[in-house]
Amino acid sequence: MKSKKFLGIIATTLLATSVLAACGGQDKAGSSDDGSKKEEAKLTLRLADNHPVDYPTVIGDQKFADLVSERTDGRITIEVFPSGQLGDEKSVLEQVQLGAIDFARTNASPLAEFNAELAVFSVPYLFDNDDHLWSFLNSETGTSLLDGLQEAKMQGLAYYDSGSRNYYSSKPLTSVEDLKGLKIRVQQSEMNIKLLDALGASATPMPYGEVFSALQTGIIDGAENNLPSFDSSNHFQEAKHIIMDGHQRIPEILLMSKVGWDKLSDKDKEIIKQAAIDSVETQRQAWADYEKKSLQKITDAGVTITEVKDLAPWQEAVKPVKDEFAKSYPDLIKAVEEAK
Repeated sequence: MKSKKFLGIIATTLLATSVLAACGGQDKAGSSDDGSKKEEAKLTLRLADNHPVDYPTVIGDQKFADLVSERTDGRITIEVFPSGQLGDEKSVLEQVQLGAIDFARTNASPLAEFNAELAVFSVPYLFDNDDHLWSFLNSETGTSLLDGLQEAKMQGLAYYDSGSRNYYSSKPLTSVEDLKGLKIRVQQSEMNIKLLDALGASATPMPYGEVFSALQTGIIDGAENNLPSFDSSNHFQEAKHIIMDGHQRIPEILLMSKVGWDKLSDKDKEIIKQAAIDSVETQRQAWADYEKKSLQKITDAGVTITEVKDLAPWQEAVKPVKDEFAKSYPDLIKAVEEAK
């Protein structure tokens, strides 16, 4: 067993070394000994995404890759690996930090481990609607958060849409009172656990891939996510009740390994950054289309959908959670308020 683990470490190290070597060949164009201009090296880079090939984030990834190829005349090729082919979210981020994987698309929530300010997106009922969220994301404060990952050896490039998150369960959900006592799966984060505690539910962190079987066996009563994930994961087959409370709006982030980023010429950094930003429109349109399709699918499947008409009871219940975050990051909360 030890020898296998040792071989695995060697393989990962060799992979990281090969990627670094590839990026090292992408220096700024210079001059050779005879004064002629050197031809910039070709690069083939990898982008990891854990969603299926037709999912909006992967559509955005591919648009980004196409734009980079087009704007470098094919000199830089980005290969997109969907469906978790390069590993789960946690292992992918570790490899991105090493430089063994060049790009990743991940949710902002787990990135709060590396930049605590990103936890702002997990603060419940902080954003009134999608327009409010995107006004903040496109603000100076919002874009600066992408650079806050540099100390963790990652470079944020752009935000992708991920809609709003809502609670769903195998038991009826018609009001905030119905959540009391329910075991609800959440992403592993202190903020999410405190949020469920405030609502009277029992927070149950677990890997995303285990949720469907946990719903089947009754280990959990429900979970929370956006509509496309509720659909694509088939959770709606076991959880026939969803309440549209929109408690969080947590964007996705397209990012690059800082190891590889630092090896790029200034010209290529500009191309890659702008291509990421320009891919957002395609991803957001794909998201809007997918949400409509998902809503129709779960409706046809007989899921009971409850719209929350008065958020006041929900907001009041979680006010201590929001206030606690605001004490640590008052300027960030102020920037969110100003983005309305």
